[in-house]
Amino acid sequence: MRNPFSLEDKKILVTGASSGIGKAIAIESSKLGASVIITGRNEQRLKEAFSLLEGSDHQFLIADLSIKEDLERLHNELPVINGLVNCAGLTKVAPFSFATRDNFEEVMNVNFFAPTELTRLLVKSKKIGKGGSIVFISSISGIYCSAVASSIYSSSKGAVNGLVKGVALDLAPKGIRVNSVNPGMIDTDIFNGSAITEEQLRTDMQRYPLGRYGKPEEVAFAVMYLLSDAASWITGSNLLIDGGYTLL
Repeated sequence: MRNPFSLEDKKILVTGASSGIGKAIAIESSKLGASVIITGRNEQRLKEAFSLLEGSDHQFLIADLSIKEDLERLHNELPVINGLVNCAGLTKVAPFSFATRDNFEEVMNVNFFAPTELTRLLVKSKKIGKGGSIVFISSISGIYCSAVASSIYSSSKGAVNGLVKGVALDLAPKGIRVNSVNPGMIDTDIFNGSAITEEQLRTDMQRYPLGRYGKPEEVAFAVMYLLSDAASWITGSNLLIDGGYTLL
């Protein structure tokens, strides 16, 4: 019996796959039968993520996509793929009056320009096949809301969602779908070693109607849906995944 949610016979590239959401997407995609290619900057963490993939015919490629030479090398080494998940990201917190152009350029380079250029190269070289799916990991920040000292990060994610709309129109004639997911706060190791206390985190969680932060796997499930044939009539969408946060 055909399962439209299956990722069997699909080759999926996941960037930023050495930790957090990207790692969860890679692992869960492998469980649904995808052949997964993962990339990231940290070789040790990437190998650890690679060891958790189920099945065979997977591959890992070390690359820092903010470096032009690494990005171009990655593009050249890749085979034709059916799906691309742009997950690599960076956040930087600073009050707007103290946020420098260098700060903005650093975050925009990782969150916007690098995934944009990788996607452009893959499309131009026809390494994303007809019927392919491209998913950008965006955020509620910069689209639905923001936070104090978050103008840098919010700007980069707002740009990503705008890009998705335009690219979806350009690639529709090629049969390639382009979407983003917009998570609220996800329970990863982002606050490890920070000055934020467990009590502060628990208080913040109560701002979510469902009473908790999301899990990386919950974002992964949404991404896998967009990669699958079950979402074959969805393009240009920005899927909100926030536990009800933006309802308030």
